[in-house]
Amino acid sequence: MIRKLSSGQYRLYSRKVNPRTGRRRNLGTFRTRAQAQKHERAVQYFKRLGQARHGSAQPVYERAS
Repeated sequence: MIRKLSSGQYRLYSRKVNPRTGRRRNLGTFRTRAQAQKHERAVQYFKRLGQARHGSAQPVYERAS
């Protein structure tokens, strides 16, 4: 999620709210909206890359014998 700050810059926030704090994580501040959108696409790409590489986003604690 991208929001415009009072300084005129744009800040990228996490899509999910942290249940512990009730706030979104700051993923960077950018001079232009285009830069923020480009970084958001990169974040989504690498997030999906990790899931594809490991099969699931959920950690595996025990392995079946």
